[in-house]
Formats: sequence, C-alpha cells, structure tokens
Amino acid sequence: MEVAAAWRKSSHSSSGDADQCVEVAALTDRFVAMRDSTDPGGPVLPVSPAAWTSLLTGIKSGFFDRGR
Repeated sequence: MEVAAAWRKSSHSSSGDADQCVEVAALTDRFVAMRDSTDPGGPVLPVSPAAWTSLLTGIKSGFFDRGR
C-alpha cells in the first residue's frame, strides 16, 4: 500500500529566493524525504531521522555557509 507524503516547505520560503526551496516529508519513523519544490515529480532523497537532524544542526550553526 502506497501512502501520499505530506510535503511541506519552510515558512522562510516566502521571502527572497522562494523559487529555490526544498520540501520535506516524514515518510515513516525511519525516513525523512527531501525534494526540489520546483520539480515535485522529480527525484526524492530519503535520509534517516538522525541524518536529517545532523543536516539541520549544520545549517543552523552556519557550517554550510559560503566563505566559511
């Protein structure tokens, strides 16, 4: 049985580069999926909840900022 994912975007997506967004969806308790919001039928990248948490931590800390 296939269940449709409930995709969501950050509330920050409405400002600036709104056309450059990533959407996320919890697929199960074992996976979080990411996709390009401009290509909803395109590829989906599933990651573990631990990897998702690590990515968010890195983003919030500025680890991925350019020029760092």
